[in-house]
Amino acid sequence: MFFDEAKIFVQAGDGGDGCVAFRREKYVPYGGPAGGDGGRGGNVVLYVDRHLNTLYRFTKQRHFRADDGEHGRGKKQHGAYGDDVRVPVPPGTVIYDAETGEIVSDLTEEGQELVVARGGRGGRGNARFATSTNQAPRVAEHGVAGEKRWLRLELKLLADVGLLGVPNAGKSTLLAATTAARPKIAPYPFTTLQPNLGVVVLDPQTEFVMADIPGLIEGAAEGKGLGHEFLRHIERTRVLIHLLDGYATDPVADFDAINHELASFGHRLLDKPQLVAFNKMDDPLVAERWPEIEEAIEARGFPVMPVSALAREGTRELLYRAVQMLDEIEEEETPPEALPVFRLEDDERAFFVEWEEGEDGEERWRVHGTRVERMAATTIWNLDEAVRRFQRTLERMGVAEALEEAGVQPGDTVCIGDREFVWEE
Repeated sequence: MFFDEAKIFVQAGDGGDGCVAFRREKYVPYGGPAGGDGGRGGNVVLYVDRHLNTLYRFTKQRHFRADDGEHGRGKKQHGAYGDDVRVPVPPGTVIYDAETGEIVSDLTEEGQELVVARGGRGGRGNARFATSTNQAPRVAEHGVAGEKRWLRLELKLLADVGLLGVPNAGKSTLLAATTAARPKIAPYPFTTLQPNLGVVVLDPQTEFVMADIPGLIEGAAEGKGLGHEFLRHIERTRVLIHLLDGYATDPVADFDAINHELASFGHRLLDKPQLVAFNKMDDPLVAERWPEIEEAIEARGFPVMPVSALAREGTRELLYRAVQMLDEIEEEETPPEALPVFRLEDDERAFFVEWEEGEDGEERWRVHGTRVERMAATTIWNLDEAVRRFQRTLERMGVAEALEEAGVQPGDTVCIGDREFVWEE
């Protein structure tokens, strides 16, 4: 079975908590604060492994979680970073955000990698909060939670040449005759249920990758037959060899139908160079049809060659012609490394206040904002100094003033992130 789609959940590690500690040694007076910072949580990283060619491993494992960072300790010992989780994917993997459908990245080359979930920052220990006016702070921070998200992976095969045509046109036979690949071959429709890759070696200086795309039928772009789920693999090929079945009732009509499906699917598939091969010429009855087929295909503006994949007649000339067409195509520029799609973030200090109805039916105020929500999540609430620091921050940012202007009253519930507070004057 060929696996070219998968949905996975990735979760980065949480940052470790900061520590409240003081240096106490016999001959060190006024040792001062010595609480270390928590370690950063581990990242989840996808990287390209050229030895993979399917997404099969994701049928066995769909959840990937990196390690949390360690907590800080006394003597200013910072917690260790959490270990990253590195997940290999085959070249040609496109990564989408499963919730929004937006493309995150496209991994095509060996060495490319992408951080899909970043580990949370470690919380600061009390040694970080020492100032000239507060030389013994009893305040620290919780670590920030790591990112988590659902991703959809889609594999599009990377090949120089793609073989396409109706079922039983001889694509698998041609692939088996010209490469070391051994696809299933049988005289019934839809023998090939999955794409197959093979390396064609014509001489020491000439080699390329060829893919056998499962047979397409009329209506494939709308989901008929097996072609719909494999049409996207043609996107990655640079040249198409279109095989015509010499035994077909009307090979030219089949040719037109397949090209119509390429046009219907879009993605500029019909713009790819096509080399047409009229197959099964080892049969005298098929050979008699060659002149009319040649004339009809050339009238449509495509080069056409007679071949017999089974007898291996004309196949070498066909492949050299494909190489010539590959050389005529300008190499598409690919980025040196895969990067996520970056967008300008809102100002971290920005926030807004709204009146909402909670899931329990009770109405409450909610404060939205990157910095204020992170502050609520990292504050250690059993430390009085940390709570006072949180209140001072709300006042400096203008959150308290904004709530008062919005009409907050004593006794009202105010939510910031996952925390709930009761408003008091």
